[in-house]
Amino acid sequence: MSTAKKFAGQTAVYGASTIASRILSFFLTPVYTRAYLNGTYGVLTTMFSWASILNAIMAFGMETTFFRYLNKYSDNKQRVYNNAFASVLVITILFLLLTLPFVGHIANFIQIGKNLHHTDFTVYVEYFIAILVIDAWCVIPFAKIRADGRPGRYGIIKFVNIIIFITLNLTFIWLIPYIINHHLTGAAWLSGWYVKGWVGYVFLSNLISSIITLLLLLPEFLKIRFDFDRKMLLEMFGYSWPVLIANLSFIVNENADKLLLGQLLPSGISAREVGIYGGCAKISLFLSIFIQAFRLGAEPFFFSHAKNKNAVQTYARIMDYFVITVSLIFVALVANIELLKYFVGKSYWVGLGVIPPLVFGYVSLGIYMNLSVWYKLSDQTKYGLYISGVGAILTIVLNVLFIPKYSYMASAWISLIAYSAMMVLSYFWGQKNYPIPYNLKKNLAYIVSSIVIVYLSFSVFKRNIFAGNSMLILFALAAVYFDGKDLKAIFSKQ
Repeated sequence: MSTAKKFAGQTAVYGASTIASRILSFFLTPVYTRAYLNGTYGVLTTMFSWASILNAIMAFGMETTFFRYLNKYSDNKQRVYNNAFASVLVITILFLLLTLPFVGHIANFIQIGKNLHHTDFTVYVEYFIAILVIDAWCVIPFAKIRADGRPGRYGIIKFVNIIIFITLNLTFIWLIPYIINHHLTGAAWLSGWYVKGWVGYVFLSNLISSIITLLLLLPEFLKIRFDFDRKMLLEMFGYSWPVLIANLSFIVNENADKLLLGQLLPSGISAREVGIYGGCAKISLFLSIFIQAFRLGAEPFFFSHAKNKNAVQTYARIMDYFVITVSLIFVALVANIELLKYFVGKSYWVGLGVIPPLVFGYVSLGIYMNLSVWYKLSDQTKYGLYISGVGAILTIVLNVLFIPKYSYMASAWISLIAYSAMMVLSYFWGQKNYPIPYNLKKNLAYIVSSIVIVYLSFSVFKRNIFAGNSMLILFALAAVYFDGKDLKAIFSKQ
C-alpha cells in the first residue's frame, strides 16, 4: 500500500469519528440559537472560549510530545506513557490549587453583560474547573489509543461522549419544558428545580459526558505505572513547553477575539455581539472539521514516516491534496451561505458577513498545520512558539485597536490576517531549516482562484446560490482536469 493511501486511510478513520461528533454537535447550534437570546448565547461562547485556552495549558503540549518520544524511545514506550500522564496529572493538581480558592474572583473577571447574575457565573466556573481537569486526564490515554492504531475504540468513545452530551442538552432544553408545560408525570418535581433558559444546563451536560468518557478510558488508565525516568521526563518537558506555547498561541488566535469582544464593547451590547459572532462562526465549522481530522491522522503519520527515504516528497504530495480540498470546501461553504444560514436563528443573520474571512482564515490555518511538520520532526519546536506567538500578538493587538469601532467584523478579518501571517512565516522558515519541495505555484493558483470565486459569489452575485454553485462546479471540474490523475494516485499502490 502506498504511503499516501495509508495516510488517507488513517485520516479517513480518525476523521470519520471526528466529523460525526462535530456534525452532531453542530446540530446543537440551531437549538441553542433558537432557545437562547443572543446575549445568553454570548455567555456560552465566552465560557467555551476560556475553556479552550485552559485546555491547552492543562495538556501542556504532552500529546505531541508523547508521539515524538514514542518514536524516539521506541524500546521504552511504557515509560513514555507513564511520564506523559504524570506530567498532566501534576499540572491538573496545581490548577486545582490555584483555582478552587478563587472561584468568585474568577467569575467576576470573566463575566460579560450587565443583566447577568454573578452567582450563575460562579456555578459556571465550578463546572468548568471539573470539566477541564477530567478532559486533561483523558488526553494521554486518547493519544495512546491513536498510537496503538485503534481508531475504532477512539471513535466509539468520542461518539458516546457526544451522544450523551447532545441527549442531555435536548433533555434540558426541550424535553423537561415539554413535560412541565403539558403537566406530564413528574412535572411537579421538575418544576421545583428547573430554571427555564438557564445556559448552565449546557455546561452540566458537558461535565456529565466528560465523566462518562473518563470511565470508558479506564482500561487505558489501568495501564499507567508509576515508574518514571527523571531524565526522560525533563527531556519531555523541554520538548513540550514550546509546543504548549505554540498550542496556546493558536488557541488564543482562535478564541481571544470572542473574549475581547466581551471585554471591549459596552456592557449593554457586549454579550449580544459575542453571541451573534459566535453563532455565525459556527457556519465555518465544516472546514475546521476537516482540518481537525487531518491533524489527527497527520501527526502520528508524519512522525512514523520521518525516517523514510522519500518522506519529504510524501509530505509535499499531501500538501497538494490538502490545498485542493480546502479550497473546494472554502468555495462550497460561501456558495451555500443562503442555505447554511438556517442553522442559526434569524436574529443572528446580521453577522453573516464574518463567514468568508473566517473560513479563509481556516484555510490558512490548515496549511500552516500542514507546514508545521518541519519544526516538529527536526526538534525545532521553538519555531512553533515564534510563529504562533506572532499570530497571537497580531490577534490581541489588532482586536484591541479595532473592536471598539468595528465590533465583530474586525475580529473576523483579524483572524484571517493572523493565520495568513503564521502560514507565510512557517513556509519561509521551513524551507530554510527543513526544505520540503512543495509545489508553490500550483498551490497558490488554487488558493487565489478560490478567493476570486468567493468574492464573486458573496459580493458581486450577492450570495446567489445558483451563481455560487455554478462557479463551484466549474472550479471542481478544473481541479479534476488538471490534477485528476494525481488525486487518483492516492488510492493506488506503488
